[in-house]
Amino acid sequence: MLCINNFKLNFFKYRRKINESVNLILSQNRWKCQQSQSAQLLKNSKLKVLFFGTDTFSLPSLQALHNNYSYSRTESNLLGVVTSFKNPANCVRTYAEQKQLTLYRWPVLPEDCQGYDLGVVVSFGHLIPERIIKSFSNGMINVHASLLPRWRGAAPIIYAIMQGDAHTGVSIMKIEPKHFDVGDVLAQREIPIRADILMPELHAKLAQEGANLLVNTLNNFSSCLESATKQNNELATFAPKITSTITNVNWSQLSAEQLHRRFRALFGFKHLNTRFQNKNIQVIDVKLPAVKELPASLANAECGSFLYDRNKRLLLVRCADNTHLEIHQLRVEGRKIMTATEFNNGFLKQINSTKILSFTSK
Repeated sequence: MLCINNFKLNFFKYRRKINESVNLILSQNRWKCQQSQSAQLLKNSKLKVLFFGTDTFSLPSLQALHNNYSYSRTESNLLGVVTSFKNPANCVRTYAEQKQLTLYRWPVLPEDCQGYDLGVVVSFGHLIPERIIKSFSNGMINVHASLLPRWRGAAPIIYAIMQGDAHTGVSIMKIEPKHFDVGDVLAQREIPIRADILMPELHAKLAQEGANLLVNTLNNFSSCLESATKQNNELATFAPKITSTITNVNWSQLSAEQLHRRFRALFGFKHLNTRFQNKNIQVIDVKLPAVKELPASLANAECGSFLYDRNKRLLLVRCADNTHLEIHQLRVEGRKIMTATEFNNGFLKQINSTKILSFTSK
């Protein structure tokens, strides 16, 4: 009798374990099935996207997303837009209103995002809170204007030109909470940097490349997620927000090549600044000389010293490392833009000095 009771006890105990194991296997299979169905859904349908952007770098990506969707009555709400309403000249807001896209004012709430599959951020300028990131079923991705991990930060295009990089590009990465530009990279595309390129041209090229890469990434989203790679933090360089101090020219520390790169990097955004006769001078147009050899008249002069070349109608300025730079246009504080000849006639001749004159750092 005792043996029978022990058998029954063990039978029910083992049956319970078997049932638990079977339920676990069934649960795992259901989860795998759901994951497979979710992946298949990503392949077979377009993601519903909430776009975050504010400026001319953002706009091509928004236009590309809008054009990528074949809108019909059943697909009219695949794309929404979040932007700042502070700037009345916001091109992203204007486009969204013209195309009658669903528009949200920043900051948004998690409930505004929950109807969308994915958040897409392009040149937005705000750190996205964790609660917003987690409100999207597929998280958030970002279009960044560099080959990450190089040039993380707010001004990657400017730093790429200023530091003399031979190439740059765009990266599509996952957005992580509390940090900028550290997430896994889903896709990258590289482009060369011409030695004479100005920032606005490179900005426009990267904006369009980023838009094209974004559409390609979304159309192949599941495979891009599977092949995403982590960034190597040891290779990271940083491109912080530009301040006015970067425009101040220190003639004794920067060579002509370095100053010319800085001029090209800031072109259309800020002017290089120096001083002359206690007045602020904005350098409007500079070039590298065809002949690299320092003119004899500047050979023994200090950095910042300059002279007017009457034949070429320009100013020659001595820089660090025995180099010199050509200034073709400049603006004296309180005056309009003038050529080097006008500066010579209006200021230098009045001084009537036999000494070589100098620009000074601010």
